[in-house]
Amino acid sequence: MTTRQCTVGLIGSGPRGLSVLERLCANARTRPGDGTVHVHVIDPYPPGAGQVWRTDQPRHLLMNTVAGQISVFTDATVTLRGPLEPGPSLYEWAAALVNGRTGDDRTADSRPAHVIEEARALGPDTYPTRAFYGHYLRWAYRRVVEGAPGWLTVTAHACRAVALDDDPDTGDGSLQRVMLDNGTVLTGLHAVILCQGHLPARAPAPERAFAARARDAGAVRIAPANPADVDLDVLAPGTRVLLRGLGLNFFDYMAGLTAGRGGTYSRAAGRLVYHPCGREPRLYAGSRRGVPYQARGDNEKGPHGRHEPLLLTAGRVAELRRTHERTGLDFRTDLWPLISREVETVYYRTLLTSRGHGAGAERFQGDYLAAGPARRDTDTVLAAYGISEKHRWDWELIARPYGDREFTGPGDFTEWLLDHLRTDVSEARRGNVGGPLKAALDVLRDLRNEVRLAVDHGGLHGDSYRTDLDGWYTPLNAFLSIGPPAQRVEEMTALIDAGVLTVIGPGLRVAVDGGGYTARSPLVPGSEIHADALVEARLPDITLRRTDDPLLRRLLAGGQCAPYRVRTRSGGTYESDGLAVTGSPFHLIDAAGRARRNRFAFGVPTETVHWVTAAGIRPGVNSLTLTHADALARAALACGGGGGRAGSGQRAHEGRGVTYAH
Repeated sequence: MTTRQCTVGLIGSGPRGLSVLERLCANARTRPGDGTVHVHVIDPYPPGAGQVWRTDQPRHLLMNTVAGQISVFTDATVTLRGPLEPGPSLYEWAAALVNGRTGDDRTADSRPAHVIEEARALGPDTYPTRAFYGHYLRWAYRRVVEGAPGWLTVTAHACRAVALDDDPDTGDGSLQRVMLDNGTVLTGLHAVILCQGHLPARAPAPERAFAARARDAGAVRIAPANPADVDLDVLAPGTRVLLRGLGLNFFDYMAGLTAGRGGTYSRAAGRLVYHPCGREPRLYAGSRRGVPYQARGDNEKGPHGRHEPLLLTAGRVAELRRTHERTGLDFRTDLWPLISREVETVYYRTLLTSRGHGAGAERFQGDYLAAGPARRDTDTVLAAYGISEKHRWDWELIARPYGDREFTGPGDFTEWLLDHLRTDVSEARRGNVGGPLKAALDVLRDLRNEVRLAVDHGGLHGDSYRTDLDGWYTPLNAFLSIGPPAQRVEEMTALIDAGVLTVIGPGLRVAVDGGGYTARSPLVPGSEIHADALVEARLPDITLRRTDDPLLRRLLAGGQCAPYRVRTRSGGTYESDGLAVTGSPFHLIDAAGRARRNRFAFGVPTETVHWVTAAGIRPGVNSLTLTHADALARAALACGGGGGRAGSGQRAHEGRGVTYAH
């Protein structure tokens, strides 16, 4: 008698892949009579942490989410069809680690001393190092695998998947096979799940041309990459280094080239002071906006607190999508008025509360939400509550902090920038509940689930997705709500004061010049500098069409996957850079528009089908990522419901545990 078996290939074992694996194990636990389950976990990096969160990266690299708001486990708030199997958040795990209660056989003494040291120092509102998160993910992977039901076995392959095809032994596509870069071929797979993260990509044509000019001139250039993967030793002490970009990657490079080389900070007269070690390069930086991402407000919401939507509720989103089902929503017309009014309401309500007008703040909220759409309508409400022009919210100034100011030179710009950065740190220290500015900006973060419900899977028409969401709101949202800890912005001011870092200004222009580069800001007279090396301080684009991942490239060339296309109101389509999948549970769609029942994709490569896919899992807020992982796992297990043969010619393992194939 043939043993019924479900064999699953899980490609990618970072946080998304780990979440899916946990859901596979949890759902398999409820089906003991359905036969065995065998999961092949495929990732060249350690399972759980993957590449981005691996534990050997420098410890000066920080997360931009506090420890109490990070998890990989389901909780009572999560909408699930599968079983609830709670687990600790990162902070709870750190506390258990210190107390020796993590539930594994490793004692605190058996872990690296720096891990225990960080665990002891970690509070719920502390920003952990990325390596520490990696240790948590590695532990979570072991817990999931070792706690799997006896009829589920996991085999981890420290390899890269390079090809996915129908298994030729069946001829009907009901089983799949995956080829690994070591030549191993996994056959008889009932389902294959792609959970890849950020993948390498070929640069667009203008960037390739720029890189070619730099290469021909012998100029040092570090292409877009995860800073943890870059060898910074090529940037010698004293080298003039230009950092192009002022987002999260900028702060990683800034830390790596200063404190990461031995520089230190101290506090004097209430200000942070940097003490150079002598091994730093001379740093210059700039970007189109000319200022760094806004600092995150100090967390006052605890692990689970969030702004509850006032206007952009799930019910309102569902109503909007029903109304515009045929034409698609327009972001500027249908969604932005709700988002902006909600942000402004929280700002003014918090401002009034900070002035001691708590009761009036509640009345204000009702009046402001009910005001008409015209500027005069809201101005009338603001005047009635004594809010002067000086303290009124200005989206244009928030997005472009220098406004229409004309700078007289580099000194004038630096003086303005230092004041802006110090004000930003001061506002961040007021918190994301008590501080009017950061409370308002945190609304953007708290509304991510609702925005996803509105825009995912063709919620917007194609022109609006391209112009309004991709071209405007997504970068604005990143600038305002997913910035670094305030500590990083304060360090930036100290580096400027110490003469280690100069920010050139907005509208950065860079050109290859001899064996190096010139850079200037057209808004800052006399700002031109010469640099010996250029660092592109950003990640590679998320793009299917230019992907350098061998698996996706092969699938795309063979018509087995396709870019996601969104209908425009004129009857055409907008072809995005994302990987096309269906709605939950995210079946892969091929070039002919057919959904593959036993192929799935989840995570970063599906950006544009889903919005802001790199955001982590947060406990206690009904994380959509966990809901989706559960649905995907259940669908994958259902693919093996027909009693297929055992995969890869391997005997089904009995008992729980993990086997490793290399």
